Amino acid sequence: MVELGPGTGHNLDLLPQDVEWVGVEPNEHMHPLLLEKARRLGREVELHLLEAQRLPFEDSSVDGVVSTLVLCSVPDVAAVLEEVRRVLRPGGRFVFWDHVRDPERPWMRGLQRALCPLHRFCADGCRTDRDVAGQVRDADFASVDAQEFRVPKAAAPPWIRPHAAGIATR
Repeated sequence: MVELGPGTGHNLDLLPQDVEWVGVEPNEHMHPLLLEKARRLGREVELHLLEAQRLPFEDSSVDGVVSTLVLCSVPDVAAVLEEVRRVLRPGGRFVFWDHVRDPERPWMRGLQRALCPLHRFCADGCRTDRDVAGQVRDADFASVDAQEFRVPKAAAPPWIRPHAAGIATR
């Protein structure tokens, strides 16, 4: 399994021990924290200092790709999704969860657009004004099952409560 932008390894302890895990993390400052967590969990990991637009894997060679709060901050979502499709084997799954542009409230979309430059600066490039679920649906996967929802008020400020999560199959 490949994880895009694993950060400090929050998802590592959610996976079965027998899952072969490979991380693609462009922020080198996250690597020591992730490797320490993997060591504490007794996990063997492979970690690459790369961006998700250039995955170091053969075509159709990966069973699954996971992306948690990553597509909101990559420079080119379409390029990342194309690369994900390239490396997934037929029937392979792309599991994602991300901040998204509010799907229902135009006034909130306006607030998200207005706050986006400041939020990007403060949150490592995160854009809260993207239609991530729509971009995954448009990426030519064989199937996409995506849900849009809001996280609870206590979990995030209003402009980053809208989220989308889903599974796209090649």
